[in-house]
Amino acid sequence: QVQLVESGGRLVQAGDSLRLSCAASGPTFSTYAMGWFRQAPGKEREFVAQIQWRDGSTTYADSVKGRFTISRDTAKSAVYLQLNSLNTEDTAVYYCAARIGRSIDYNYWGQGTQVTVSS
Repeated sequence: QVQLVESGGRLVQAGDSLRLSCAASGPTFSTYAMGWFRQAPGKEREFVAQIQWRDGSTTYADSVKGRFTISRDTAKSAVYLQLNSLNTEDTAVYYCAARIGRSIDYNYWGQGTQVTVSS
């Protein structure tokens, strides 16, 4: 069974930077992509960024483009999210997700890590 464990979330000030990590364990050899999503209080979960596992190509939500960077370490089965120029609207629980096997959707999810940005 694939497991995803996020870490790195904490309370920061507006303008600060933060790096989130996600470690995958289990049968991850057929990973297609990994991504980050977030859910703010009272809002639906939204896409943040994703990275294709084979070639490293990336996609970002417009709201984070130019501020967040997703990267991967295939040897460690890990994905990272560098968050720069944080603002209060970035406050949310951040979830790591993976598309593994033939699934057309993200089929594995982590438990989430809280990022709180104070003004």
